[in-house]
Amino acid sequence: MTHKGKKRFSIILGTILAISLLVSGCGKSGNTGAEGKASGNSSDKPVTIKYYNWDNDAQTVGTDAMLKEFMDQNPNIKVEHVILVPGDSMEMMKKLDFLISSGEAIDVVQLPSLGAALERATRGALAPLNEFYDKEGIVPEDEYYVNTKVDGKYYGMQYTKSINYVMLNKDALDEAGLEIPKFGWTWDDYREYAKKLTKGEGVDKRYGSYFHTWELYMNAPAQTMMKDPFVYDDGTTILADPSYKYFFQLRKDMETIDKSAKTYADVLAAKLNYRTEFFNEDAAMILTGNFTIPDPGNTEQYPHTFKTAFAPVPVPPQGAEPKDYEGKYFTSGSQIAMGSTSENKEAAFKLMRFMTTAESDNRQEFSGYKGANNEDLLTKLVAGKEDMYDIDSLKYTLFSDDIQFLDAPEVMTTATSEITKVINNGFSKFMLSNEPIDDVQKWMVDEATKIINEKGVIK
Repeated sequence: MTHKGKKRFSIILGTILAISLLVSGCGKSGNTGAEGKASGNSSDKPVTIKYYNWDNDAQTVGTDAMLKEFMDQNPNIKVEHVILVPGDSMEMMKKLDFLISSGEAIDVVQLPSLGAALERATRGALAPLNEFYDKEGIVPEDEYYVNTKVDGKYYGMQYTKSINYVMLNKDALDEAGLEIPKFGWTWDDYREYAKKLTKGEGVDKRYGSYFHTWELYMNAPAQTMMKDPFVYDDGTTILADPSYKYFFQLRKDMETIDKSAKTYADVLAAKLNYRTEFFNEDAAMILTGNFTIPDPGNTEQYPHTFKTAFAPVPVPPQGAEPKDYEGKYFTSGSQIAMGSTSENKEAAFKLMRFMTTAESDNRQEFSGYKGANNEDLLTKLVAGKEDMYDIDSLKYTLFSDDIQFLDAPEVMTTATSEITKVINNGFSKFMLSNEPIDDVQKWMVDEATKIINEKGVIK
């Protein structure tokens, strides 16, 4: 290159650099915190994106307020809140899948579980997030408790954090002279508590415990203290786990011998509501999750006068521990994902980061973001109703260092609905037809293995 050519090249290069610096400086005028970069898309052109979920009326208020916060901070991004099926996540997903199959551009969607996100990721319905994480210097495992990951690609951010616990009638505990349990009490202890809390006969009877119809109540140790409630890390079914035999038998003994829990047959026939069973004092204890935190204070919807105490989920007794037992709890929650058909992926990613990380007064559920201050949210949830809660036991159950959580599973299956049906059918066989537990478990293992071999696993 000649001297004249070099000089001309330098002038052009200098002009390009000056323009780049000017554009870069303008692009950084917005919020660049945990929510992500300020630019909604590469050109800062105003865009409109859609946020899909299944909010009910009460949840809509909080979501809309958070979306407004986001839009106030990001005036170039408009967000439309699309509620597919109010209050019903299962029907919502059916409608979502129809929209996806019809070719609708899906920007951001809240999905009810890790399994729901994985299933759609493997179908190509969701966009991988790796390039956006890399651009922002984000390590997902440092940010969220559970990440939707397939073959090294990330497809979802944890939005809410779900924790299981036991709610107990504190007045009934005091009457029976029982302490509020701490971490380390076992399911054998739970059975003894249920016997001592059972009181009365006939229609006036208060059972010590209530078990609902979901698979959570069919094998609580597997559902609450294993990385995945369906498969081991080696990809084989957990329905072979020793905890199944233990818990199935515990359930039957509590019904038939102790008579400290309503029978499974009665629960099915009456289509009972688990909240009503507890707050109507038909049962003194119930295994549930942190989505019920507002309920003890909601005396208009659930009239009652007793105080509610809280305890960690019981652990399995020695000899009945699940395989690879670590003494830690499973945690999950809803996931926020990006549709592979979104035409505004940078703006969608920015909304995802805001919804999952923002410290907003409008947040209504515990956050799955590790940096969130969920204690502040708890204070807000019980404000003005503190006398209906044993606050110390609630805080201990939610935030004590005694309570540790498992890492995300290394292997998962998309056949969650099929295996759930096997669990339900196996439990019914044992509880209603008196088939031997060994025969029932063998049938469950055979059926689940067929399904897993057909569907495969996700690593």
